[in-house]
Amino acid sequence: MRAARPPGSGPSRRTVLRGALATGALGAIGAVSGCVGFSTSGGTGMVFLSTQFRPVAEAGRFRATLAKTVPNAVSYVTIEEGPFASQVRSQAAAGRTQTGLLGGSHSDLAPLANEYLEDLTELLAGLGERGWPTEYLGLARAGTTRTWYIPWAQASFVLAAHADALGHLPPGADAETLTYDQFLDWAIAARQANGNRPALGLPGGPKGLIHRFLQGYLLPSFTGGQISTFRSPEAVTAWRYLRELWPNCSQSSTTYEFMQEPLESGEVSIGWDHVARLVTAPDRDPGNWRMLPAPRGPRGLGYMAVVIGLAIPKGGTDRRLAGQVIDALSRPAAQVQLLRSNGFFPVVSATIPDDLPPALAMEADAVRRQRDAQGAILSLLPVGLGTREGEVTKAFKDSFRAIILEGADIRSTLDNQARVLQGVFDELKVPCWAPDPATALCQVG
Repeated sequence: MRAARPPGSGPSRRTVLRGALATGALGAIGAVSGCVGFSTSGGTGMVFLSTQFRPVAEAGRFRATLAKTVPNAVSYVTIEEGPFASQVRSQAAAGRTQTGLLGGSHSDLAPLANEYLEDLTELLAGLGERGWPTEYLGLARAGTTRTWYIPWAQASFVLAAHADALGHLPPGADAETLTYDQFLDWAIAARQANGNRPALGLPGGPKGLIHRFLQGYLLPSFTGGQISTFRSPEAVTAWRYLRELWPNCSQSSTTYEFMQEPLESGEVSIGWDHVARLVTAPDRDPGNWRMLPAPRGPRGLGYMAVVIGLAIPKGGTDRRLAGQVIDALSRPAAQVQLLRSNGFFPVVSATIPDDLPPALAMEADAVRRQRDAQGAILSLLPVGLGTREGEVTKAFKDSFRAIILEGADIRSTLDNQARVLQGVFDELKVPCWAPDPATALCQVG
């Protein structure tokens, strides 16, 4: 194990801007001026309202990128997810839309399709073939035959591993194409070679993303689904697997929130997390690090993509200019610049330059390999839950705590949490999201 060093203490990329509203672009969209979490930066031009890049540093970097791409054309304004949907709906319903362009995740945009977004089918055709993944273009249709947003960028979750750990891979195993059985064997071998001190860490802390590992990776890989297979026999097998893996994880995993910190300090040498929470891990010695696709299970390689898109609100202030901005931001050079500035990866065909920071280059390759892997199973963030998403997250986290940390019976725990989930879906009357089939009402299976 490498010599430890104190974890980084700088501000995280996920720090969200809150507080009093500033001046500038606020006047351009007056109706949203009372929103909590709403942030403006000054400037003039068509209002680009977005749920993305809300932290101060991220927003500043993107505004600088935007100014180079479409000079003086756009005022970039950030807002939290709940107020975002409310503003788009209320302005459209009043016939007084005061924004020209929208940016958000698939989860933000898909519920607004048809009724509150302009049809972008012709715009997409006019942009030509730029290499968007077929599955992302399918998502942009939101269950219809029309296109409601243009895929803009993506993020995901991958594995990071130091050379100290890579030397303990099971015989014959390829780090790029691991199975979950090989991953377990690797974790065991790395622990044994490290004086019985686990080398693997998972983000199981209060603000860690262990629930995304369950939702997008473990369960889809073992069951092919997330909600529709939540309490299936295959799900029980997946939880039994995690029970076997967990003793080979650092005991501090219940405190980890950003895996780059214990990885960078040398506390662990293998970790899984969101790309934004791994990016500083290789800073000291990038030549000794690799970023890897997630393992695959009996049903395939489950992975979660955070797909963000660009949309035009119904009755937007300048559809022609909005289309030009979408065109500009969908070009390879602009997508690479977004990778440089904000760490989101291209969704069009783009050559990754050699002068990127090493971590970004490694992550870009791992994200691509994961997405393009044979048998890949795409999972999305929950769609259509609004403020109730926290209840779904809690069901997964409660299952993890009970089964893995407290040793509760797997079957009865899943049955109990299935009732919680079904109660949310019955009240909201929403369909499931990928990888589950989009039936009229999401049913927990």
